[in-house]
Amino acid sequence: MQGFVQVYTGDGKGKTTAALGLALRAAGAGLKVYIGQFIKNADYSELRTLRRLSDYITIEQFGQGCCLLSASDQADIDAARQALATIGERLASGAFDLVIADEINVACALGLLSEDDLLALMARRPKTVELVLTGRGAPPSVIARADLVTEMRAIKHYYDQGVLARKGMES
Repeated sequence: MQGFVQVYTGDGKGKTTAALGLALRAAGAGLKVYIGQFIKNADYSELRTLRRLSDYITIEQFGQGCCLLSASDQADIDAARQALATIGERLASGAFDLVIADEINVACALGLLSEDDLLALMARRPKTVELVLTGRGAPPSVIARADLVTEMRAIKHYYDQGVLARKGMES
């Protein structure tokens, strides 16, 4: 099967959700999926379900916390570098049909990774593997090289009314 590079970016809600939906679809078709999450390190509700599908889906988190608004220290950089290395290994291993680098665009925007790091990861993709890059602020060069780009645009969100993340919906 021919693999492609997909990018889910933009300021709207749904980038990780779209990638996880693709992971579920792939697993349902018997494909092997690897998800590496930059920045995140929390027990989100979806992780419990994904762990039940461990015969098909492998997920690892490499963040220092659940939300990072700015690169704060060397530990953040080290975690991002580890994520990049691990995702690169999983991508090249031949063991996975779909590899998702969740929040990699944010890691780049925060200066934890370089734009060249993202482009090198894309170039390293075997032709039979689907690669998905998620997160706000995808660099223009990444968008130009991708085969599919979806921008989630915020139009209205209840967060703006003070509603916090709800278990099972956002966390």
